[in-house]
Amino acid sequence: MDKRERVIFHIDVNSAFLSWEAVYRIRHLGGSTDLREEVSAVGGDMAMRHGIILAKSIPAKKYHIQTGETIVEALRKCPNLTLVPPNYNLYEKCSAAFMEILRQYSPDVEQYSVDEAFLDMSGTEGIWGDPQSAAARIKDQIRDTLGFTVNIGISENKVLAKMASDFQKPDRVHTLWKDEIQEKMWGLPVNDLFFVGRSAAKKLLNLGIQTIGDLACTEPALLKSHLKKQGEVIWAFANGKDVSVVQSEPPANKGYGNSTTIAFDVTDASAAKLVLLALAETVGTRLREAAVRAEVIAVGIKSCDLNYSSHQMTLGNPTNITSEIHKSACRLFDELWEGAPIRHLGIHTSRIRDGADMRQIDMFDNTDYEKLGKRDAAVDRIRRRYGIDSVKRAAFLGSPIDHMSGGISREKRTVDYRKIKI
Repeated sequence: MDKRERVIFHIDVNSAFLSWEAVYRIRHLGGSTDLREEVSAVGGDMAMRHGIILAKSIPAKKYHIQTGETIVEALRKCPNLTLVPPNYNLYEKCSAAFMEILRQYSPDVEQYSVDEAFLDMSGTEGIWGDPQSAAARIKDQIRDTLGFTVNIGISENKVLAKMASDFQKPDRVHTLWKDEIQEKMWGLPVNDLFFVGRSAAKKLLNLGIQTIGDLACTEPALLKSHLKKQGEVIWAFANGKDVSVVQSEPPANKGYGNSTTIAFDVTDASAAKLVLLALAETVGTRLREAAVRAEVIAVGIKSCDLNYSSHQMTLGNPTNITSEIHKSACRLFDELWEGAPIRHLGIHTSRIRDGADMRQIDMFDNTDYEKLGKRDAAVDRIRRRYGIDSVKRAAFLGSPIDHMSGGISREKRTVDYRKIKI
């Protein structure tokens, strides 16, 4: 193979959550069963209304079990499905170890998600050899050191590398150079293309576009008329065009938010506002940790019949103060809620500004924002040192509502293995 100007790897952990759980059980708990070889899946807690499949084993695919479907649906397909609870603390440790190995091979590593990353390997042939040899070395080191397997896709750009890593699994290296896309990619169903979701796939099928090759040969103007900007993007992807670069430094967040599915239907405003206070705690903490402030606050409500609505407001001054976020969220909630039982609540922020407090003085507002900011900062320091439960608002004492809600819930962060047969 001729030396190429750019060489991009996409590394994807095979059945990540399930693989990490399997390795932990075998290596650290003395387990004898490998979940990766069983018809098994990682699933949320139905009692907490997080009952969906988060990851599945390769044998589970034979029963058409899919990530994102409900546990009820999965058990209907396979009553003997082995279900294990999620353990996000474990996943974060495995992910960190995985990324540490990748950084041994290139300074340009972009963590794309907890279980996948891009590497810019351009110009490293003199150190690690040709791309396929380097990829095989990385793959084998991860397997031999950490105990789980990965797929690695190789190409000149990120989108083709990602497509290549989805080819035959597990524990494989695949190339998808631009001169290979007709042979290896164009025959695949159009919904296999990156950035083509269910809605877009349905529109494409209605246009008679069934394969990625069909899409590549369609006039971009036609695609744009039906899919707008997305049509141009997926046409470029189908033709192997992608100019994005591997970003070793993640771009600044355009917004911060948290939401939570509540374990019971909320039917009164006071309980809903307590949930919003818990969400304001976590959103405010994240904003302060990033040394930024938000100018727009939004509240989202999902009712028990899964209808979703949201409402937002622009603040007079950007803020990261918990009580100010909560006050705005409550105002939005009062304007939005029509009384239907609530299943899910969220607070989201946008128009993120740097942390400089350039608050405009309001002669009718006597609130001491400097004092509130110092109080939040002190609470943050205590929680970082002694844990998030070291300081709790009195309003949450005796309440079933977690005082720091949103993001990954507590029951997904740890597992009591003493109660589980390994």
